[in-house]
Amino acid sequence: MRVVGHRGNSAVAPQNTLAAFEAAWRAGADCVEMDVQLTADGRVVVIHDDTVDATTDGTGAVSSYTLAEIRSLDAGAWFSPAYAGQRVPTFDEVVAFLRRRDIDLLLELKDAWSADDVALCTEPLLAAGLGPRVVVQSFEVSTVAALRDAAPQLRRGLLLEAVPAGLDDLADELGVVTVNPDGALLLADPAFVARRHAAGHEVAVWTLDEPWEWQTAERQGVDAVITDCPDRLRGWLVGREP
Repeated sequence: MRVVGHRGNSAVAPQNTLAAFEAAWRAGADCVEMDVQLTADGRVVVIHDDTVDATTDGTGAVSSYTLAEIRSLDAGAWFSPAYAGQRVPTFDEVVAFLRRRDIDLLLELKDAWSADDVALCTEPLLAAGLGPRVVVQSFEVSTVAALRDAAPQLRRGLLLEAVPAGLDDLADELGVVTVNPDGALLLADPAFVARRHAAGHEVAVWTLDEPWEWQTAERQGVDAVITDCPDRLRGWLVGREP
C-alpha cells in the first residue's frame, strides 16, 4: 500500500509548500499530492483553496493575484512562526523538487481547465522526463478530458466524492488509470475497491489519518492512501512487517 502525502506532510509543515513536500520525502512517502491553480496572469501556483485567505497572510481570490503578487505573500506563518517566509510554490519549483528528490507526484488540477491551460503543467513535466512518476487528476470531468487531449501519455485519475451513474463508461472515455474516492465512500460501499480493480483501475483513497482507517483501507485492498500524516502511516506499515 503506497503512502501519499496529502499536500505534502501537512501535519508537520504548512500544506502545499516546499517545506511540506520536503518533509513528506524525508518521512518516506512514496508520493506527494498537491493542488494547482492559475493566477491572474496565467501562471501555475500550488495552492488548494480558491482564495489565499486560509493559508497565507493575504485575502481574496487566487485568480485575482498575479504571480509576483502571490509570491509576495507569506504562506507559512499561519501554521507556525518556524515556517514564516514560506511562499506559495510555482510550478517550476515543483519540477525542480521532483528532479531533486526521488518521489512521485499526484497532481490535482482544481476546477475547470482548458487544454491550453493544462499544457502549462503537462509540458514542463514531460520536458523534464518526469512523466513515468506522475499521475494528474481532477474532480472536474472536463479537466480530465483536457488532460487526456493535451497529454495522452500521462496517467490520469478521476477524483470522486460519490459514485456517478455510468462510472465504468466515464472512466473508459477519460482513459483514467486510477479512480480516487473519499474515504467515506469506501465505508459506505466496501465493495468499491474490488469493482474498480475488476475494471482495471487502481484506487487511492483520501484523506485517511487514523490507524483504524488505514487498516480498513488495507483490508479492502486499496493501492494507495492519501494522508496528512505520511510519517505516521509509513511507521504504521513498517511496524507491522514481520
